[in-house]
Amino acid sequence: MEQVEEINEFSIAGFDGEDYELLIMDGYDDCVEGIVERFGMNPIVCYDKEKVLNKLREDMSEEEAYEWFEFNQIGAWLGDATPCFLTKGEKS
Repeated sequence: MEQVEEINEFSIAGFDGEDYELLIMDGYDDCVEGIVERFGMNPIVCYDKEKVLNKLREDMSEEEAYEWFEFNQIGAWLGDATPCFLTKGEKS
């Protein structure tokens, strides 16, 4: 929850003094990894893909969860503030 409060504070005043509107997915606060900053673009919220899928699997099958994620979350474009999803790799 502390991380989401930091994100809310960030959305009020960015590092350069500008206000940024960060889009946050309702019900997925525990899946937030942080904020991604990109050159020449506004910051966006980044979610852990596996945590999002695990949350979906609580109420649906593996296949349904992945289809929901593909269409409704990673497949949804809401403009430049659209959140991104992090796929963590394993160290070899």
